[in-house]
Amino acid sequence: MDMHKVTAENIAKLATANRAELQLLFKKLKKIDNHLLDDWFHEAHEKVFETYDCLSCANCCRTLGPRVTDTDVGRIAKYLKQKPSVLFEKYFRQDEEGDYVFRTMPCPFLDPENQCTIYESRPKACREYPHTDRRRMHQILDIMQRNCSTCPAVFLLLEQIKQKLIRQGS
Repeated sequence: MDMHKVTAENIAKLATANRAELQLLFKKLKKIDNHLLDDWFHEAHEKVFETYDCLSCANCCRTLGPRVTDTDVGRIAKYLKQKPSVLFEKYFRQDEEGDYVFRTMPCPFLDPENQCTIYESRPKACREYPHTDRRRMHQILDIMQRNCSTCPAVFLLLEQIKQKLIRQGS
């Protein structure tokens, strides 16, 4: 699929339109050797992110509320030279699972040019997103399935893995 046809504006529609195909893909991925699966994701990650510019999208920053830890808040507070209690009151709330998340979306630290104003101190969940270059991908396939409707890069990455499966006759 053409990288330029997958955008923040149409990713949810593309994922919905391809839901059955994606479900079949994830069913197949769950049967693949864990080390091979990691290799496939890492290879596709490198290829996609050679050309994909997250700043052109920032859909994750506009739509996903990352889990924010006490450590994250401490790091952000130090960076902004504010007390953690002030940050908690101004930017964070506890969700139904008891995790800290942003009070509002889009992220309060996202500027109009899709730049993160606290980039050097951003939460761990933001640092690791979209999680496609980590180890033990088999543990987070459900997260990948959700992320492909938010992140064009994940969708494109999964397209590459799907093509690899097709070439192998799986």
